[in-house]
This record gives sequence, C-alpha cells and structure tokens, in this order.
Amino acid sequence: MSIGCRDLRVTAGGRQLVAVPALDIADGETLAILGPNGSGKSTLLRALAHLDNASRSGTVLLDGQLATTPDLRRAVAAVLQRPVLQRASVLDNAAAGLRLRGVGRAEARQRTEPWLDALGVAHLAQRNARTLSGGEAQRVAIARALAVGPRVLLLDEPFTGLDATTRTDLLADLHAALTHLSASVLLVTHDRDEARSLAQRTALLVNGEIRQTGSTAEVFDAPADPDCATLLGFTAHLPPALTGLDTLVVARPERCRPLTNGAPPPPDAVVFEGTVRRAVPLGGATRLDVDTTTGTVSAVTTAIIAARPGDPIRLAIAAEHLRAMSTDVA
Repeated sequence: MSIGCRDLRVTAGGRQLVAVPALDIADGETLAILGPNGSGKSTLLRALAHLDNASRSGTVLLDGQLATTPDLRRAVAAVLQRPVLQRASVLDNAAAGLRLRGVGRAEARQRTEPWLDALGVAHLAQRNARTLSGGEAQRVAIARALAVGPRVLLLDEPFTGLDATTRTDLLADLHAALTHLSASVLLVTHDRDEARSLAQRTALLVNGEIRQTGSTAEVFDAPADPDCATLLGFTAHLPPALTGLDTLVVARPERCRPLTNGAPPPPDAVVFEGTVRRAVPLGGATRLDVDTTTGTVSAVTTAIIAARPGDPIRLAIAAEHLRAMSTDVA
C-alpha cells in the first residue's frame, strides 16, 4: 500500500512547523526523511499517521485515495523513539498489536514469534519486558510493529540512544526484516548511515520543508543547495573568493588534502591557503580546522600532521570531489 500527502501543513502556537506540498512512498519502498534536529521530521511522521495534536491541514492518501483516521489506524504501525512496553512478558508485548486488532492470544503469540527470532530476541520471550536493555526493548517494539503485517510502517528514529555496537547490529537485522515486508516504509532519521543502509529514496527536510528528494545514492552525491550539502556531510563550503571559480563549491572534509612537505596537488585540484586554528586527533585520523580569508574550512586526514595552531598550510581538493552549488533555495 502506498502512502502520501498533499499540501500537508502543521502549525503550533501560530508557527508553521511543517509544509509539504507533496510526498509519496510507493508500496514496498523505504523512504528516509533525513534532517537535522528540530527540522520537523517527527512532526511530519505523526501528521501522516494522524497522531499529532497540533493544527493540521491538507490530505493524507492511501493508495491514492483520501485516508481517514480509522483508515490509518488499520493500515499503519509505528515505532517511536522510546519504546513503550507493558509489565508483561516480551512475547506478550510483541503480540500486543495483534491483540488490539482482535487476534486471539494463542494465534497472536504464534504469529509474533518469527519476528522476535528475526530481530534476535526470541530467547527473551518469557522475560519481563521491563527488565530489557534499551536495544532489546527497541527490538521488541519493532517486532510488535512487524507482527501485525502493516501496510505502512513508520519508524521515528528507532536507533536513538543505542550504543554503536547495538545500533549496528539492529540496523543489520532491521534491513534483513524489511526485505521480507510488503509495505511502504517511512524512516525518520538525522543519521546519514541509517538512511543509506535502509532507504531506496531519501528526502531532505530543512526547516520543515522538503528541499530535495530522489534516489538515496543520487541525493547523497549531488546536494541541491548549501543547506542540503551540510546535511549530507559536504561541510567544506568554498566561495569564489577563495577558489577563483565562478560559483560556490562544497566538499566533504575527508576530501580536503593537506599539502605537506611541498607535495604537489592532484591535477585539476582547487588549492587554497590558510592558517591552522587547531588539530584534533580522532583516532586514526586528524581533524584540521583552517582559517582562510573567507572563513574556517575543516579537513579530515589520515596523514601525519606536524602543523601547530598558527602555522600556514595549503589544502587541495580534487575536482572530482567538488560539487557546485546554487545559492538560490527553491
């Protein structure tokens, strides 16, 4: 089942939080809404599911038809940032969604068990859910949502607060689970790796507005404007006054190469000079913040850096790693 919206707007306290003229997620597709904190990602998700209490206008569509709140209740399952589990066993918590839909207890448990297994928590089935770790609880919440066989699955930053190892493991298990799910999936996240791992398409949300939508690979390689570039990790913004080019160009910090010991730049590279503000070890790499005539540029390098604050330095970025920007935001 596809889900979408037209002219969806959410306001609170006289302030517009989200304004989305159109958005569509096809049946069987995972779309990531990627945006910084406070951009309106969760507000948009809740508005699509009619879960919000703020003032909402516009329409939500299921399979291209106007969807009512009851329609959405039947079609949608949601996983929120913090799982809410009852004082009961893991198995009964995971089966709760089916029970709410009128499925008998025995059948609900039977249909839930494969999802607990898929998410690596089947061995905890009889454990009191209130004793679980954060990662385990989130796995149960995801299993509960998947068990109902949703036609639309909404994931609101489901990896928030998890340690790196737990997050990586859950990301892999969720990716595998989604390949067996026939539903449209909306993932809300501020993490690029999550969008890249799970979503076929990505939409970039900035200040409550979708600035860019496309295949995840295309969006990540070709940001539409400077805000999108920053969101996607192209945080080195180089204006014409620094590069001599005709327009603003952007690059990822790891593509900014310090030219030490008189090393020549790559062919067709943009080369600029500055002064080291600081060098910060990152464990296997070093972040350099370099003050230039037009502002500070950051570089991340694995090269051995002997420069100290105040020392002059030259940086080069190969042309293939530069992206030209239009400063006009649509």
